Amino acid sequence: MGKISRRGFAKFCGSALAAGGVLASWPRIVDAAGADEADDALTGLSLTEASTRIHNRSVTSTQLTKALLARIKVFDPKINSYITVMGTEALQQAAQLDEEQKAGKFRGALHGIPIALKDNIDTAGIRTTGASGVFQTRVPKEDADIVRRLKASGAVIMGKLNLHEFALGCTGDVSFFGPTRNPWDLAHVTGGSSAGSGASVAADLCYGALGTDTGGSIRAPSAWCGIVGIKPTTGLVSIRGIIPCAASLDHCGPMARTVEDVALMLGEMTGYDNLDIFSVQHEHEDYLKSMKQPVSGFKLGAPAEFYDHMDPEVSKAITPALEVLAKLTAGITSHAPMPELPAGQGFFVQIGDTASYHEELMKASAMAYMPPTRKVLEMLSKAPSAIESARAHDSLAMIRRTADAAFKDVDLVVMPTTRGLPPTINDSLADEMGAKKPRVYDFFEGSAGCNNTAPFDVYGIPALSLPCGFSKSGLPIGLMIAGPHFAEGKVLALAYAYQQATDWHKRKPGITPDTAVPALVEA
Repeated sequence: MGKISRRGFAKFCGSALAAGGVLASWPRIVDAAGADEADDALTGLSLTEASTRIHNRSVTSTQLTKALLARIKVFDPKINSYITVMGTEALQQAAQLDEEQKAGKFRGALHGIPIALKDNIDTAGIRTTGASGVFQTRVPKEDADIVRRLKASGAVIMGKLNLHEFALGCTGDVSFFGPTRNPWDLAHVTGGSSAGSGASVAADLCYGALGTDTGGSIRAPSAWCGIVGIKPTTGLVSIRGIIPCAASLDHCGPMARTVEDVALMLGEMTGYDNLDIFSVQHEHEDYLKSMKQPVSGFKLGAPAEFYDHMDPEVSKAITPALEVLAKLTAGITSHAPMPELPAGQGFFVQIGDTASYHEELMKASAMAYMPPTRKVLEMLSKAPSAIESARAHDSLAMIRRTADAAFKDVDLVVMPTTRGLPPTINDSLADEMGAKKPRVYDFFEGSAGCNNTAPFDVYGIPALSLPCGFSKSGLPIGLMIAGPHFAEGKVLALAYAYQQATDWHKRKPGITPDTAVPALVEA
């Protein structure tokens, strides 16, 4: 197999212009930043620490924003987490928020905090691409509901983050703008589809990010990038203004460096949206307060079916994690089965939401999709009939109504977020392009990323991933905690207790300005 450049790979995948998409904006970013070298002392802060410093006036939003822009300039060409960096806009937002800070007026917990958005979340006047050539010039007229909420809380929007094209994959390597690379090892995938969200947080290129999750797209990249991410209860966070993957299964949630960070972000993200047909009424909760509730009385389940076919290195990390959790709580039982899904992977197809959204786009612009995505959509176009789709939606509604019964004898369930380690980008791309020769046990391979996570999107219940160890080669491993509907507080509390008892979240990728970027190899 011959090595090719990033430009060559983009051409190979049917998008010759992709390679220049991100780099073309760098002159604007540098000029907008007006900063010298990144201040690692600032960019290395957790979101909670940065918020504390904003509120005690020991730092300004402009200082945080400039430090991040300078760091993005150095490191993002290596990991490719941003599609669009909003340097000018971010500094304008920061300047306004600094004036309010001086006057002692704070909009909310996120006042002055730079965060970034997965590029399937609409931003008024700034293109939102879904990481696809189909939408490379698409500029929404309105912000998504969640963007309006974050701005109202004072968040600074740093930019739009790379993803697996149209969120239709769990690896993060298929994008019109090139694959996102894992900051812990640039040869490996980040997990997806919220690839840029996971990588940018792990590499200190934003303080927090939004991801979306249809089959594991928040939790898989959180696990493989060594950060924390939570998929909330269906409807708790509005998805209006987000390019759908499969709308009935879609969720939006926060990704950040610590449990406190995601608790703080989630508290500013929830709220009923009358124009979102999936939105639900729920009383506002203080997740930072809930996070600190005692967990000693929690009974935990470790459903045996989520522990089959684990990579030995994942198993080696999960076992001591369970031992820690057992000591922190009232114990763990393996007799805690979760509801079975009606048709496994086929259920996603039967719902028909994805095929419905892309039907006209495929007719008009099929060749603008990346080949692996086009292959998926061609398969989905042969989805079951409207009758079968209606039955699938009925089945989904019933599963969600009855899912909480699984928690009759336990408060929460715990399991590995992924059963395997992140594959290399080259191996993953070969698989995506159909060049990988199947083996008899490929069906069980954990590197797909979403084996364990996908059921919880069907159940519609909260699920969180946080770091619990590393492989021999230094790749992160994640622990997943899930609970019944609206049990975000309990999920966060157990995660926080585990985080307090360990130090995995304190580790940082070893990426430096001199780190070489491995070549892509033709699939």
